[in-house]
Amino acid sequence: MRILVTGSSGQIGTNLALRLLKDGHQVFGVDKRQNSWVGDAFPTLLQDLAGHYSAFPGGINGVEYPEVDLVVHMAAHAKVHQLVRQPHRALENAIMTFNVLEFARGNDLPIVFSSTREVYGDVHRFEEYAEEAADFAFTESPYSASKIASEAFIYSYARCYGLNYLVFRFSNVYGRYDSDLWRMDRVLPLWMHQLSRGEPIRIFGGDQKVLDFTYVDDCVDGIARGVYALADGRARNETVNLAFGQGNTLVRAAELIAEQLGVEPNVTISPSLLGEVTHYVADVRKAHDVLGWSPTTSLEDGIPKAVAWFKDWRSSHPEEDRPFERPGSADELEHGFKEPAPA
Repeated sequence: MRILVTGSSGQIGTNLALRLLKDGHQVFGVDKRQNSWVGDAFPTLLQDLAGHYSAFPGGINGVEYPEVDLVVHMAAHAKVHQLVRQPHRALENAIMTFNVLEFARGNDLPIVFSSTREVYGDVHRFEEYAEEAADFAFTESPYSASKIASEAFIYSYARCYGLNYLVFRFSNVYGRYDSDLWRMDRVLPLWMHQLSRGEPIRIFGGDQKVLDFTYVDDCVDGIARGVYALADGRARNETVNLAFGQGNTLVRAAELIAEQLGVEPNVTISPSLLGEVTHYVADVRKAHDVLGWSPTTSLEDGIPKAVAWFKDWRSSHPEEDRPFERPGSADELEHGFKEPAPA
């Protein structure tokens, strides 16, 4: 197949593109930045999808795309804290989805969409969250609102225009190609970076925060199965959780990273940040039933793989071994404001 992947320079997009190439398919990427991980392993169009563009059947914003058979839409501003400080980026997420949907509608293409466990909110209503439990009334942050809105657009396009889709809700994906901290810091690679330098780490939420960590190969395998099932008609118009299906505290994750790095962690516990989901364990039975997919990599097995990749990458990129400063003060992060919008 010929597959368009938006957000192809991100962690999941890069891993997915390489998997699809390995499976013998053609991949065309769209991202607003160059792929810093794998270079020109697949053709990538540099384009920001977040503008208010008029309809154009050959591509987006008058840019001609090559002919494709299916779209995987992963492009988004994906950092919860950033979108609390800069909520206009959440609106841009919905605009990106609209633009991609219009391209898919104009070319009668099925679409795979990357959503998030953030859509379930943070009200601790369930021990395990099944797909039908999502409720917009429990929206926790502008980021989760942007994903709920994007899902709603997709469901409406299916009903009004016959668009076929699969929506995947991811949860704390980690692994290779995720240490670009100066673009978008993620908690596990951030701790790998800080602990490897002998620096203290801060855990927002401590043992009270339980999340479902997903190793990137499990996530990508689920997406790939979905791409193939959607393309050949075995599955369509489904919303599916992709996660490991087991909760772990952030403290446990930090302990595993420190163990692999051979260091004693210096940890400060702080309250959870504004907009964060503090408890989530996925119900992954639907992914097995619909796609025959089951995760195979627990956090105990995945952290050693992730740390090994981090060590290899850092040894070949020593310039990244420098202090990291998260944008915004601790007070801004905790209470949400105020960072001025960019000019």
